[in-house]
Amino acid sequence: MIFSTKKEKKYTFVEAGEGRPLVLLHGLMGGLSNFDKMVDFFSDRGFKVYVPQLPIYDLPVLNTNLTTLAKYIIKFIESHISEPVTIVGNSMGGHIGLILTLARPDLVKNLVLTGSSGLYERTFGDSFPRKNDRSYIQKKTEEVFYDPEVATEDLVDEVFSVVNDRMKGIKTVMLARSAIKHNMLNDLPKILTPTCLIWGKQDNVTPPEVAQDMHKFIPNSDLFWIDKCGHAAMMEKPDEFNEILYSWLKDKM
Repeated sequence: MIFSTKKEKKYTFVEAGEGRPLVLLHGLMGGLSNFDKMVDFFSDRGFKVYVPQLPIYDLPVLNTNLTTLAKYIIKFIESHISEPVTIVGNSMGGHIGLILTLARPDLVKNLVLTGSSGLYERTFGDSFPRKNDRSYIQKKTEEVFYDPEVATEDLVDEVFSVVNDRMKGIKTVMLARSAIKHNMLNDLPKILTPTCLIWGKQDNVTPPEVAQDMHKFIPNSDLFWIDKCGHAAMMEKPDEFNEILYSWLKDKM
């Protein structure tokens, strides 16, 4: 299904379905399309699904950090949704979900993390040393997934475009550094919100030890594994991901 994108004031987002609110947060190199199959699945099953576009490249340089993005999503929830939400965050989106839940637990009914940063992750590094080399960017993009075929030509083109845009490249590196600096190990025990961890067993970016540590330190958490799956489970194994999450959410109703 093709979903239309809404633009209201400073927010660009997808909205679909009716029912309990589900807010999906993409990662640093991600976008709204990462959640197409999730939107389709959950909007047909009693959820109102929101996928806000994170303003990664629109932030002032001095405010290009995860805390600013978390505040942006807090304002989005306050202005567009009238009840506590389920947050689903992938990669950096999960990290934003952690910060948001810690700051405003009243806004978050459930927290779902997949390939979330927040403890440690393997990234491109502090720069893109071979940003003009498309084959290198393709290789790095393919490494995000267990099955390299998931890294389509369009996805590689998108990443290549970002890293070769000077300002976008700078802000991408700044946010990656912000994620590394914002280690949440000491904060995890304070998160009392029911939390679902869905992790690819072959995640090379936030490896399985990250999921195990998050499960250990977040008091009210459940951990589920998806085999033959990398860093973006909702893209690589959408059917399995959706069934795990739907079953978990039904138990929380």
